[in-house]
Amino acid sequence: MKQGDIPYGTIQTVEALGQLARAHRKQRKLTLDTVSGLGNLSPRFLSEFERGKETAEIGKVLKALRTLGLEVIVQPRGQAGRRQGDGDTP
Repeated sequence: MKQGDIPYGTIQTVEALGQLARAHRKQRKLTLDTVSGLGNLSPRFLSEFERGKETAEIGKVLKALRTLGLEVIVQPRGQAGRRQGDGDTP
């Protein structure tokens, strides 16, 4: 899978976030065990997160995303891709 094939962007479900994280991890050729060791997270947690477990702990999810080199950006709905300073003032 090429990086361009991964659906980066707006995420609206836990399942979609998990699928994106899994695709990113596999694209980087990382195993669950490798990410587990790098992020001090259990392979079981990572697997459940990637499968869209609704009750995954947010702190651990954020840690997993950081470990994978991903970040979360929160902004008002409908402004995907816009960053502060891109024209309109808040």
